[in-house]
Amino acid sequence: MNRRHDIDALRALAFALVILYHLAMYYVAGWDWHVKSPHAAQWLQWPMRALNLWRMDLVFLISGLAFGFLQRGQPPGALLRQRSVRLLLPLAFAMAVIVPFQPYAQMLAKGLVEPGFGAFLLRYFSGGPWPRGAFDGSDFGVTWNHLWYLPYLWAYTALVTLALPLLRSAAGRRLRNAFVGLRGAALVLVPALPLLAYSLALWPRFPARHDLIHDGWLHAVYFTLFLYGNWIGLDAGFWREATRLRRRTLAASLGLLAAIVLARGSGLVQMPAGGLALRLLADLYLWSTILAILGWAHLKLNRPWPWLHWANESVYPWYILHQSVIIVLVVWLAPLALGPVLEPALLLAGTVLGCWGVTSAVRRVDWLRPLFGLKRTQAAASAASMSPLSDSGLSRGA
Repeated sequence: MNRRHDIDALRALAFALVILYHLAMYYVAGWDWHVKSPHAAQWLQWPMRALNLWRMDLVFLISGLAFGFLQRGQPPGALLRQRSVRLLLPLAFAMAVIVPFQPYAQMLAKGLVEPGFGAFLLRYFSGGPWPRGAFDGSDFGVTWNHLWYLPYLWAYTALVTLALPLLRSAAGRRLRNAFVGLRGAALVLVPALPLLAYSLALWPRFPARHDLIHDGWLHAVYFTLFLYGNWIGLDAGFWREATRLRRRTLAASLGLLAAIVLARGSGLVQMPAGGLALRLLADLYLWSTILAILGWAHLKLNRPWPWLHWANESVYPWYILHQSVIIVLVVWLAPLALGPVLEPALLLAGTVLGCWGVTSAVRRVDWLRPLFGLKRTQAAASAASMSPLSDSGLSRGA
C-alpha cells in the first residue's frame, strides 16, 4: 500500500499549530490562561479565534483517520490493550513528571504558593488541598492541563473499538458508504448537520471544561469528527471530491469567517439567541475549513518531504513537552522585561530548541520511548516498514 504522505504531513502541521496556539495564549488579551504576559495584545483575539474554531476538531479527525489504519486485522481486545498503553502510560508519566511545573507557575503568579518547586511537589503529590481555583484542575488535586486530548482520544478509541462489530455490520457499512459517497454541496452541508444539532441541544448546557466528565457538547463534536476520520480512510472517491471542491470550500470558509467577524462586530452576540446563531455559523465554518484543508493537503502535501520521517516520530513527544517548556521559559524570561518583540521571539525559539533537545535524547533511549508514546526502536522500525502511516503515537491516533 502506498504511503499517504499528505496525512503524515497534515498531522505534523496540525500539532505544530497546537503548539503555536498555546504559545500565543500567553499573549492574547482577555483570554484566561495559566500565566499571562504584561504584553498581552487585543488584536491577537481574531487570528486565535479563527484558528480555535477548528484546530482541535481537525486533530481529532486526523486521529480517527489514523486509527482506522491501525484497526485493520487486529482483534478488538488486543487493539484496545495496545491503545491503552500508548495513550495512558504517557499520560500518567507526563502528569507526574512533565505537567506539575504548570500548576506551580500558575499558583506562583497568583501569589498562592511560596517559591520552591520541591516543596510544591510534595504537596502536589499528596493531592493538596488547594484554594478554589488555584490552578486549572485544582478541584481534582492534580491536573493534566494540555494533555486532556489523550484521555479524550482514549475514550473515543475505546468506544469505536467496542463498536467494531456494529460498524462492520451491513448497516454500519451502508452508513459509512453513504458518508464517503457524498458529493458536491452535500459533502459540504450534510456532515455539518450533526454539529448544528449538537449546538442546538448541548452547547447551551455543557460549556467546554476539558475534565472528561462534564463535556457533553465537546464529546459529541470531537467523537463525530473522530468517526468521520475513521470512515474516510483512504477512500479514493472522498479524497478526489475533497480535492475537487477545495477552492469552493476555501471560499466558503473565508466567507463564513467574515460573517462571524461582522456578526460579532455588530453586537449580534448580545442579542437574544445571538450567541446561538453565532455558534451555528461557527459550525458551518468548522466543517468547510476542515474540508478545504483536507482537499488542499491531498493536492499539495502528498509527497515524501525530507522532514517527514523526523516529524512523524517527534510529534508525540513535542506535544507532551511543549506547554511545560513554554511555561518554564516564561518564568525565566518575564523578569528580564525584554518587551513585546524580543520576548516572544525568544520564547518561540526556546520552545523549539527545548522540545527538539529533549525529544532527540528520548528517541535514543529505548526505555524512555514508551513514556513519550513511542514504540521501542526495533518495534518502531518494523511497524514503519509495514504501515501506510508512520507509527509514532500520534500517527496512530494519539
